[in-house]
Amino acid sequence: MKIRVVRGSAVAPTKMASYDAALVDANIHNYNLIHVSSVIPADATVEFVDTAPDLGSVGDELTVVEARATSAAQSVSAALAWAESEEGPGLFYEAAGEESPERTRERVEAGLEAGQALREWSFFDHEVVTARAEPDEGFATAAVLAVYGEGRPIR
Repeated sequence: MKIRVVRGSAVAPTKMASYDAALVDANIHNYNLIHVSSVIPADATVEFVDTAPDLGSVGDELTVVEARATSAAQSVSAALAWAESEEGPGLFYEAAGEESPERTRERVEAGLEAGQALREWSFFDHEVVTARAEPDEGFATAAVLAVYGEGRPIR
């Protein structure tokens, strides 16, 4: 299975509209997102693609791990970190908030390190992707998502 890491950021007049616009920026706006925690299956490969390719039909469900922040008052950032192991499986960690991308990156790396310490796997080097959004008028949303595979019809 291929897991694609995508990111988006946007500003819009409402909180939900800014989130939707950030999903447009990442090209996953026409899917129903199913959120999972943070384990990378052993048979998966992870790659950063910035913006998703076509992943299926409108309305399909997509499984995702998501880091997201929205604010009307301050800039926001989101970060997603991951590491794969020699044994096969891997781990995602996410962080987001009203803070600088550097601070969000520090938090996500600390979380990933803590998660790795809880597992008896030999991890490779980790990777981090961040997104940032600055509200001018309205709400700003920054999002980074790991998208598992391709869309599937809702069951």
